[in-house]
Amino acid sequence: MTTTNEKLKSWVEEMAQLTTPDRIYWCDGSDQEYESMVEEMVASGDLVKLNQDTHPGCTLHRSNPDDVARVEHLTFICTKHEDDAGPNNNWMAPADAHKKVDALFAGCMKGRTMYVVPYVMGPIDSPLSKAGVELTDSAYVVANMRIMTRMGTPAMKRIETDAKDSFVKGLHSIGDLDPERRFIMHFPEERLIKSVGSGYGGNALLGKKCHALRIASWEARESKGWLAEHMLIVGIETPEGEIHYVAAAFPSACGKTNLAMLIPPASQAGYKVWTVGEDIAWMHLGDDGRLWAINPEAGMFGVAPGTGKDTNPNALQSIQKNTIYTNVAVTPDGQPWWEGLSKEPPEGLTDWQGRPYKAGNGTAAHPNSRFTVSCSQIPSYSKHAEDPQGVPISAILFGGRRASLTPLVYQSLNWQHGVFMGATVASETTAAITGQVGVVRRDPMAMLPFCGYNMGDYWKHWLQIGKMSDNLPKIFHVNWFRRNGDGDFMWPGFGDNLRVLRWVLERCAGKGEAVRTPIGYLPSYGAIDTNGLDVSPETMADLTAVDPAAWQAEMDDINEFFGKFGDRMPQELLDESARVKAELAKA
Repeated sequence: MTTTNEKLKSWVEEMAQLTTPDRIYWCDGSDQEYESMVEEMVASGDLVKLNQDTHPGCTLHRSNPDDVARVEHLTFICTKHEDDAGPNNNWMAPADAHKKVDALFAGCMKGRTMYVVPYVMGPIDSPLSKAGVELTDSAYVVANMRIMTRMGTPAMKRIETDAKDSFVKGLHSIGDLDPERRFIMHFPEERLIKSVGSGYGGNALLGKKCHALRIASWEARESKGWLAEHMLIVGIETPEGEIHYVAAAFPSACGKTNLAMLIPPASQAGYKVWTVGEDIAWMHLGDDGRLWAINPEAGMFGVAPGTGKDTNPNALQSIQKNTIYTNVAVTPDGQPWWEGLSKEPPEGLTDWQGRPYKAGNGTAAHPNSRFTVSCSQIPSYSKHAEDPQGVPISAILFGGRRASLTPLVYQSLNWQHGVFMGATVASETTAAITGQVGVVRRDPMAMLPFCGYNMGDYWKHWLQIGKMSDNLPKIFHVNWFRRNGDGDFMWPGFGDNLRVLRWVLERCAGKGEAVRTPIGYLPSYGAIDTNGLDVSPETMADLTAVDPAAWQAEMDDINEFFGKFGDRMPQELLDESARVKAELAKA
């Protein structure tokens, strides 16, 4: 396969001259191509076939032990003006960035194959979808991109019928895997990504965070009327057969996948939950004034540890076949294993580095080990997930992992206050990024690592969306992770989170009882169904209460965070901060 798109052809030739691969291969995305690549990687040792009786079509990849997570300190937004990148991003001038990274790309594919990977983010025929082309020397990346995107011949047809220069360009090489030379450069004004030195998902699968969030968020702001967000999309079907869609933004490992595949408990008879997407949402303003969302991804690149039959049976069922596992452990009979799959590790495990498992060597599976699987294998996958126009969003949830302070759920007073709530999200860090785990940091809209421009301008864009319609989703904040004095979770979570979502949807319908507080509307006593739960009235009162003194300290921290954005900080959010602080003082 080649192309009639001369701009694409010319760019591929130019990048080949820089990287000097032994050959160039244009991917068609066919089953035969995928199976051939898998066999080649098994033969080379890049993949290991797992037990084909229990896990047909499943393979394991072990990455370099120093290449296991995102590298935020080496991720750059390269714009003409530094203020356009903002304090939320590392910035480098485009000319300097090209010079630095091209020196690493020079000759890096000698002895390797350059794969040309055409792909589409979103349903292939949707006007809301966007095309891209990734050039990579990693067959593992190609195999993952085939699962994660609409890749190959159909995507190339889209590229050839869209405007000839409308596709996003991405150049990737595993390079020499030196963690100090592991750069990811984004050039949003050029719609270009360059990533070198890593084979890990978010660093190497350029359609995911790089395109679908960093580049797309810039494009959404430029073209107006839509949002590219780090959000799941889930449909809640009532016993009466009505389906209402919710988008939710949580930082990594804060329950996005679990919520996206929530299974209603027996106590919530008649309710069904449908998965549209579990990580990224592109939301466009429709002619009816509502936000309509598509999932730009075709697959899941999910965190394995903690995924089990009790926590997320839908996810577990999804990954029993045709799945690429990365950095999990393996049982003696060739089955994948990770912490949370069973209470105790089986005897004879091989750990994620290929060594006999010993407790003193750390976890058997890496804490950020992953699975890559097609969304079509999710038992709860929505029949509307591929609708070209998307699905209409009734509610937007923000949330994080907070052991104290933040209530179980509360609603914004209006859109402006909702943007303030999203802008002030804080969460305890996880193993999905390099650095210390368990530190509380601000992660506004769960987009801090993924916003492709100055977050002050990003919040202005959100506020501008709010001025374009009176029919927008209601905005809420949730926290499933509150702990009591003994360190135990106060809310049971998982399937019982549906009880909270029911109150959310009642509020969207103008129902559901609530009490106004300085931070928003909290559920009235008894407004959330707790029948059959081992949750005392005292615990529920604690979960739905505001501690004015603790929130005053939180507001001081928020104002310090806002101060980083200087004159790019929207006045509306400063006004919200002042209002909340003043009301807390009177509480």
